[in-house]
Amino acid sequence: MHHINIDLETFSSVNIGKSGLYKYVQPPDFQILLFGYSIDGAPVKVLDLTNGARLLDNMRGILIDSGYIKHAYNASFEWYCLSKYFQFNRPEDWLPQWRDTMLHSLYCGYPASLAASGAALGLPDDKRKLTAGKALIRTFCVPCTPTARNGNRTRTLPHHEPDKWKLFKEYNAQDVVTEQEIERRLSPFPVPDDVQRQWEADLRMNARGVAVDLDMIAGALDCSGTVTEALTEEAVKLTGLNNPNSVAQLKEWLELSSEGEVTVEKLNKETVSGLLDGSLTGRELPDDDTRRVLEIRQELAKTSVKKYTAMTEAVCSDGRVRGLLQFYGANRTGRWAGRLVQVQNLPRTYIGALELARELVKARKIDNLKKCWFYNKCCGANFAKKVEHIRKLL
Repeated sequence: MHHINIDLETFSSVNIGKSGLYKYVQPPDFQILLFGYSIDGAPVKVLDLTNGARLLDNMRGILIDSGYIKHAYNASFEWYCLSKYFQFNRPEDWLPQWRDTMLHSLYCGYPASLAASGAALGLPDDKRKLTAGKALIRTFCVPCTPTARNGNRTRTLPHHEPDKWKLFKEYNAQDVVTEQEIERRLSPFPVPDDVQRQWEADLRMNARGVAVDLDMIAGALDCSGTVTEALTEEAVKLTGLNNPNSVAQLKEWLELSSEGEVTVEKLNKETVSGLLDGSLTGRELPDDDTRRVLEIRQELAKTSVKKYTAMTEAVCSDGRVRGLLQFYGANRTGRWAGRLVQVQNLPRTYIGALELARELVKARKIDNLKKCWFYNKCCGANFAKKVEHIRKLL
């Protein structure tokens, strides 16, 4: 068997941190900039793909040859980007040919990042990731803000910064060297075959993704925006503050309005709940306005609707969200870690008839939603049985 170590540098107008890998490769401007590689431990070579030539076509035979094992740090990135480049219809077919050195690092109890893993392993300076990498990535891999100084361009190309581009190639090559050295040092403790197969299954699942109801998401965000605006206006009237969402302003208002009876260092979920139920101070709140302001604070701090925003940022063109889990994200236990939408901590729902609630959200019927919630609390377990009657009431 032959081994090829690979590292890519790419450009896309999509923010990979918010949208994930699978949406990152979708826009027409997605481009592989540099392809660093080493075959069987030979000196690293870097292919510059920015001149429009499809230089990687010459390597297609090697890359799809099952006799060459492909190694990369966070190999899912290289695997999917190259699948996009070569327009593979079934990228999962060549997954068994890939080995992820990041998985190897996590399996052995080391950090996930290439730089941190190299530092933890005590790699010498000539084997470590170059520290200039983040600045170079910001220069060449993401859009730039158009200014008069840069000629109002939205992207920095190699000819704009030739010296930095030369350094970027060195950075790309050094990443391959670092990945190789990490792999060499961890080689006495190989990733078991069953863990490798689980990693492959994980990528197949992440690439398949989860379908989301875009109409439902749009309705939920619209309803949330309307309610948030109304609650904020109410808080402004009650407090007289310019920004009742400001922790500093609200803490000062609570102390002044209660004549010193309510003083807190922070206003997180636990503190607000403790003030409302009296467990924090041992007594009831001094007046109804204070209670109502804290209730509004509690309502506005809820994070459940933020998942809808995360879904809109990560959803691909076919209405599916991909890359929701990271295999071996918790390296001490080997369990999956949530990414992007964080599906592992979705809040539970106690509404007795979800279909009715979804219909109302999609229709943006906020008043009816409030009635629905009221009926749910009043009817309890019988709520689902009374749905048709409640539909008529709404």
